Amino acid sequence: MSALWMRQIGAVMRLELKRTAFSKRGWWIYCLAAAPVLISLMHWLMARRLSRNHTVGEDSVVFAAMFVWFFMRGSLFFGTMGLFSNLFRGEMLEKTLHYYFLTPIRRELLVAGKYAAGLAVSLALFIPSVALSFLLLGRHFGPAWTDYLTHGPGLSQLGSYVLVTTLACVGYGAVFLVCGQLTRNPMIAAAVVWVWEGLNPFLPSLLKKVSVVFYLRSLCPVEVPVPPPFSILAVETDPSPFWVAVPGLLTVALILLIYAAVSARQGEISYGE
Repeated sequence: MSALWMRQIGAVMRLELKRTAFSKRGWWIYCLAAAPVLISLMHWLMARRLSRNHTVGEDSVVFAAMFVWFFMRGSLFFGTMGLFSNLFRGEMLEKTLHYYFLTPIRRELLVAGKYAAGLAVSLALFIPSVALSFLLLGRHFGPAWTDYLTHGPGLSQLGSYVLVTTLACVGYGAVFLVCGQLTRNPMIAAAVVWVWEGLNPFLPSLLKKVSVVFYLRSLCPVEVPVPPPFSILAVETDPSPFWVAVPGLLTVALILLIYAAVSARQGEISYGE
């Protein structure tokens, strides 16, 4: 990739960061990122005042459940949807996308710059969110929690959660970038993806692998079972190994970005849609 292409990607990224990261309309995404931290903070403060009747290990399971069912399926999913689906569709609604198309820049580089900006914002929001949530959740144990982090599996688990968060931003970001680029209403496409990802535990083993959440859950350090009564409908499937899950997610994201780049190169603007 030439130096000119890199400068053009950087220029698009800087413009998109100003439009995306500092947009007043994105306040709800910041609230989604802050929600898990507030839940962990409330748990810490309440546990300090009430008598503790649980262990550090039990708190790690609580965090694993919150990470899978609230963070990944809620905060991060809808946060990345709001960030990435708006990169193209937002400019279509504001009727400003043609300004980019009139500049002497390859549309593939435009897609790369927009995606890089969305990825930078999502990582800056959700990685600190998951790290602070994990560190605060067991803080009421005092020295026992510090020992769990430094001499136990705590830091290793935190590293795994950060990795899963990063890959989720990469994968869902590519999915929602394509949704916002190709669909008139990204919310409908996001709803379809959300339902499909939610049905993953109940799908046959082959269909489970046609989703992002299957590979993300395979990388989680603590297994979270499906709660009853839905557990009787769940289909047991061996988790994907690390050497398959990580390259697989990155490959899927790359394929989606290539598709988005080809679509941008062949696409035409029609504000009247």
